[in-house]
Amino acid sequence: MTAKRMPQNFSDQCAALVKALREETPDCVASGVVDMATGMLLSFETVDSHPPEVLDLLSGATLDLFQGRTVVMIEDVFKERRGVSGDQHYFQEILVNSEHLTHLFIRMNDSQDVVAVAVCRKSVNVGMLFAQARRVVKAFAGL
Repeated sequence: MTAKRMPQNFSDQCAALVKALREETPDCVASGVVDMATGMLLSFETVDSHPPEVLDLLSGATLDLFQGRTVVMIEDVFKERRGVSGDQHYFQEILVNSEHLTHLFIRMNDSQDVVAVAVCRKSVNVGMLFAQARRVVKAFAGL
């Protein structure tokens, strides 16, 4: 169960979020936090070792998924057609399945430029993945 957070600096909060995702999301093999404003991987934890260039690609891919040119155009069309105004992004969560893994990307509600990532084994119960990851992310509101 995610403990109540004590006031910490941003870096400590990111590390705590990553740790909570890794420990509390079912079948989780890696977690991370990406800053969409800079495209940087702020914190990560994984059961395997990965070359630094792979981790750099993760942050770039996350940026493309949420804020690539075409994605932003689609968001703008949806917002226009539905009469939504404001700076909040339309896409808040993205689920990607690869051959052996399931990747869940969730924007932080209070900070749209921060995305939490949980990578789980493909056998994960997707409903439980969403429920647990959302619960953890909600506990870190204000990050």
